[in-house]
Amino acid sequence: MSVLTSLLLRGLTGSARRLPVPRAKIHSMPPEEELGIMEKAIALTSCFVTFLLPAGWILSHLEDYKRPE
Repeated sequence: MSVLTSLLLRGLTGSARRLPVPRAKIHSMPPEEELGIMEKAIALTSCFVTFLLPAGWILSHLEDYKRPE
């Protein structure tokens, strides 16, 4: 990178560094009610079906996806 390019980039980003960034005012409270066993089971099952089932399908059928050469 040339000296001119670095000076131009520094000039463009220098003013952005001095701008104040507003902080988010997020306050968390404890949950009003605990999750039950059924809700946890449904959540874990949906995660399993969503992520692991397609990956398992692809890995078990990997030979079908290979091109014959």
